Amino acid sequence: MLVRLGADTVAVRRPEQLEELDGLVVPGGESTAIARLAAPMGLLPAVRARLDAGMAVFGTCAGLILLSDRIADAEALAGFDRIGGLDVTTRRNGYGRQLESFEATLEIGPDREPPRPVAFIRAPVIEDTTSGVEVLAWYGGHPVAVRQGRILAASFHPEITGDDRLHRRFLQMAASAAAARAEGAPVRLAVARGAPGPKSPLSGSSLR
Repeated sequence: MLVRLGADTVAVRRPEQLEELDGLVVPGGESTAIARLAAPMGLLPAVRARLDAGMAVFGTCAGLILLSDRIADAEALAGFDRIGGLDVTTRRNGYGRQLESFEATLEIGPDREPPRPVAFIRAPVIEDTTSGVEVLAWYGGHPVAVRQGRILAASFHPEITGDDRLHRRFLQMAASAAAARAEGAPVRLAVARGAPGPKSPLSGSSLR
């Protein structure tokens, strides 16, 4: 999705490689698998440090869970680092298990674009937010896309149906981070591809 919008992807395997980035995508997958595989390298605390320093982060599905400050059913993640920073409460698999995955048509404001279908796959439910969290889309009475500062997050997988609205918004956020870092500097992004493997937990991209 980001390549189609103009980004070139490169591999990122170590926490120190986050230092040169203005944006990070934490993707869908299995939140416990991501947390377990990232733990030996201290990767998620390193992501939080870069987030606190101004890096933009976009989390989808499992990424939303790892960014949430509170998880209603956190037993599976007990003892493992998360990223945090997003002032919401989520519930893992809140929309059901794999066989209950579905597509829904959403309007994501304030872009004023026609509603488009997105995919919910074992998706987490956002159970509550605080006043500092902007809700960008709702489904079934719950927020499903939110933004807080340099964090963008969604319960669903926009890339599966080709909906690039949130990706474009994320690139704008990363560009703001780059501008704050150094005037005229190129935007540098990192993108995790699915549940990370032990040798290659993240991949990065640089927007030309």
